[in-house]
Formats: sequence, C-alpha cells, structure tokens
Amino acid sequence: MSALQGAVEAAPGVSRLHQRASFDPAEFGVVTGREEEWRFTPLRRLRGLAGDGPFTDGQVAVEVDAAPEVRVDHREREFPHRPGSMIPSDRVSATAFARAREETVLSVAPGIVASRPTLVSVAGKDAGATAFGHMRLEVGEGASAVIVLDHTGSATLADNVEITVGDNAALTVLTLQDWAADSVHLSHHHATVGRDARFRHIAVSLGGGVVRLAPSVRFAGPGADAELLGLYYADDGQHLEHRLFVDHCQPRCRSRVEYKGALQGARARTVWIGDVLIRPEAVGTDTYETNRNLLLTDGARADSVPNLEILTGEVAGAGHASASGRLEDEHLFYLMSRGIPLAEARRLAIRGFFAALIAKIDDAGMRDRITASIEVELAGVGRA
Repeated sequence: MSALQGAVEAAPGVSRLHQRASFDPAEFGVVTGREEEWRFTPLRRLRGLAGDGPFTDGQVAVEVDAAPEVRVDHREREFPHRPGSMIPSDRVSATAFARAREETVLSVAPGIVASRPTLVSVAGKDAGATAFGHMRLEVGEGASAVIVLDHTGSATLADNVEITVGDNAALTVLTLQDWAADSVHLSHHHATVGRDARFRHIAVSLGGGVVRLAPSVRFAGPGADAELLGLYYADDGQHLEHRLFVDHCQPRCRSRVEYKGALQGARARTVWIGDVLIRPEAVGTDTYETNRNLLLTDGARADSVPNLEILTGEVAGAGHASASGRLEDEHLFYLMSRGIPLAEARRLAIRGFFAALIAKIDDAGMRDRITASIEVELAGVGRA
C-alpha cells in the first residue's frame, strides 16, 4: 500500500479525536457535521472544502521578505512525501496536501541566528475560486528565527504549514488572519519540536468570514518547550475557530497554551478546542492551557472545550482553565467612578484584556498593526 493511499492508526489509548491520519482524503469520508471534530463548524459556508468540491482553480499570491540568513525556495511538490513529515489529520488537510502543486520552503541552516523577522505575505484576490497551499518552515539545530505569516485579501483557501524546529533551536511563528469579510480559510499547522528546542506559535484572527486554524505540536526530543498563544476578535457573522493539539510524547517537556477572544454582534461565533495528550513515556511533563472569552453583546456565542488526557502518573504539572462571560461590573464601576464614561470604560477594559498577550509579540510592527486593528473593532463597542 502506498503512502498516499494508506491510513495510519494511532497507538491504543490515544484520544479518538486524533486516531486517524492519511494522505488520502477518501480515508476520512465526506464530512457530515456529526463528527466530533466538525460539529461546531458551519459546513455550508466552507464552499465545498470539507467535501468533494467541485473546486474552481484559484491561487493566492505568496511573497517573502526574508531575513538575509533565511533561504527561500518555491518548488514543485514532491510525491510521495518525505518520511517523518506531517500526515494530514482531517479531510480538508488531506485535500490540501493532495491538490497543492507548489510549496514555499523557508529554511535556516544549523547554528544560524536570523537578524530580523521574515515576513510571508499571502494575498487573495478572488474568494470565488479555491486555492490550496503548502508551506515548510525549517530551523536547523541551534538556529533561531522569527517568521510572520500575513494573510490578507479575499480567498477561499485550504493549506498546510509544516514546521520543524531542530535540537536546541528556537522559532517563533506568528500567523495573522486579516482577511476580507468574504474569505474562508482552513489551515493546519503541524510543528515538530526537537530536543531542548523552544517553539512559540502566535495566532491572531481578526478578519475573514470563516477561519478554522488547527495548530498542533509534537515533541521529538526531551526538554523541549512550546508556547501557543492566540488572540481573536469576532464581529457579527464571523466564525473564528481554533483547534489545538499538543502531543507530549517525550519526557520532561513543557507546554503553555493561552488564547483570548472577544465577540460582538448577535451572530458572532468563536470555537476554541484545546487537546493535550500526555503519553505514558512523557514523564516529567509540565503543561497548562487557558482560554478566556469576552461576550460583548447579546447573541454572541463562544464554545470553549479544553481536553486533557494523561496516560502517566509521573507529571510535573498538568491543568486547564476556561471562562466565557461579560465584562466585570466592578471593573467598569471603578473606571466610571473616576469620571470615565461607560463606553470608554468598556473599551479600556477590553484593551487591558488583550494587552498582556499583545506584549508577548516580538515584532514591534506587528504589535502596532494588531493594536490598530483592535482599536478599529473597539470603535463600535460603545454602540453595541
């Protein structure tokens, strides 16, 4: 059986949410919405991406402003795929893998430290056509880099991003979804993190009609550290979904997950799923995940589901927290008691809610852009 045709079943004891992986979309079957991993997603708005199409061929423009130390290659896809690389874990990811004809590869040689962030601009021009993409980000042993993925314009896009962080290396990936309102973007980010390596993944979702982002991390050696951060702001009619999976399969690794979101508008919808698996061999694991949502208007809905599966009793720490609610009356009262009008008090409280996460973004230009985008969102808060 070829790699493209075969399915891979996970070892016994692994959550059923992540039991199957395959290069063949048919192995997953047509999505109906009754599947656990699809039950929150508005399938009718995906323009056939979760089914059999038909797909009208489209493209997105990929431009790279690379640091001098980062090598950039645009190449035809190689089949079958390289041993040890990602295997798609759902039908959309497998379809994107099968249909993408080119890939963009960014690589940093072992021991090299990139002198500045590398910016990858992904721009769509036509949401009526379907685009499929593939990207590889590779940082060699002892190397260090920051890579920003900036998504703008109108598109219907399904893509995969493979991330490899070598032993003792450090990589930060910031992905910004700043699409036009008619866009649909379904993306899977699969990171493999080596021994004693450090990986930070920051997801910022502000634009798009439907955005479904699935970052996953698998540790390939002991002593590694992964931090997954996320910020999202959903307006009326937007569906922003983030599905995370951290696979602790090596001893003495650490992971931290922190996502924050705000919703305004009667049809604003967000979904956050945080799955953490600690396998029997992952002794000494230290993990914690949190998700917090601000519901700014009636009718907005935030689904938040943290899942923690522990298959060993020898962990350093493991936990999760989730909360969704409105702004605290006490906080607003405190600000208003000092002469601040209610509308401005609400905006100040929301700024404070996001401030700590934004401060963790290394790139000053991206911090300013994200802050400005949130200010635009906040301009309507007092009228909600």
